[in-house]
Amino acid sequence: MDKSALQKGRDYAAQNLAPNLEEILGERYDGLVPDMSESLIEWAYGRHYCREGLDAKTRQLCTIAALTVLGGHTAPQLKINIEHSLRSGASKKEIAETIWQMAVYGGLPAAINGLNTAKEVFEAQETQ
Repeated sequence: MDKSALQKGRDYAAQNLAPNLEEILGERYDGLVPDMSESLIEWAYGRHYCREGLDAKTRQLCTIAALTVLGGHTAPQLKINIEHSLRSGASKKEIAETIWQMAVYGGLPAAINGLNTAKEVFEAQETQ
């Protein structure tokens, strides 16, 4: 029997992102939007991220590119997805180059903001 999209999303998140991602999201948002964490895990990870055709690292680098182009207001999501990219096997160099490539499409301010966010994540990990 095929797994449900929710279970696929839970498995994907646990294996590639953070084992307690649904719990973290639930504590933060479910009080405002009941079942938001479950919906996000099912829809984003269970129906999109776990599709065939791209590996987890490539999907995370695509996510970093999109968030970078969207601009500075996405910095919190960019930070989390940089952390997830590192867990998915992306190197700091691959992450930095993905962000820098977006200077062509999102402009230098977006790329600089993205690089600043990456620096914060990398520096925080070095002090742990």
